[in-house]
Amino acid sequence: MAFRILSKCRMFQNIINTKIPKNLRSDGIHISTVHRDLMEFFDDKKNWAAESIKVGRSWNKDELRIKSNEDLHKLWFVLLKERNMLLTMEHECLAQFELFPNPERIDKVEESMNNLEAVVRERNKAYYDLEVGESAERPGELVTNMLGLNFFYRKFEHLIPKFLNKKWRKKHTFNVVNGNIEKFQKYYREKLHNANRKSKNRDTNHVMHLMKRFPNMDISAVQQQYPSVNIEKIKNYHKTRGHYVP
Repeated sequence: MAFRILSKCRMFQNIINTKIPKNLRSDGIHISTVHRDLMEFFDDKKNWAAESIKVGRSWNKDELRIKSNEDLHKLWFVLLKERNMLLTMEHECLAQFELFPNPERIDKVEESMNNLEAVVRERNKAYYDLEVGESAERPGELVTNMLGLNFFYRKFEHLIPKFLNKKWRKKHTFNVVNGNIEKFQKYYREKLHNANRKSKNRDTNHVMHLMKRFPNMDISAVQQQYPSVNIEKIKNYHKTRGHYVP
């Protein structure tokens, strides 16, 4: 198989060289400016033992909106290559018990890729709304599984129709409730309620400790960060006041 691929590549190169003038021919086909084989998956060697590396910020949506589709396409593969390299370096550092410098680089690359995808979705949606009059997003519907839980199912194309696709019908059974599931739904709602209650109590205790340690902090900023906490109510709690006279 490898010999066939190599022979096809050589044949393709010979065809290119016969049609391109001699002064414009190239000795090989390069996929990147620096060809390092498998070392493309690793960072530069000067950064291997470094404790910190100077890196920039992530791409925001306003910067990506002014770029062309071709530039966005190229930038996507650059970010994808960078993410693969960072994930490989992180895995290798964990295996060798070494420090991975600036792990926030992975978050910045993923944030840039998410912003780029959001910009492409905006352009795709605007094009389809203008030319076709329909949304470019994959269609879906709100369905119910066998346990009576509702979720949004996104549709996708199949080669076999739904009424003939036994594998799909066996895996996806919607809007069919079998048996008595009222007891399950009751326990499930209780579990969600307890999780919400515990999360609210944790936020309330955290805000009370913040108000105790920092009595002059910005209350509006804390309320914006923790909207579920009633700050006006906990102001008079003894855990909030601390060792000072209000």
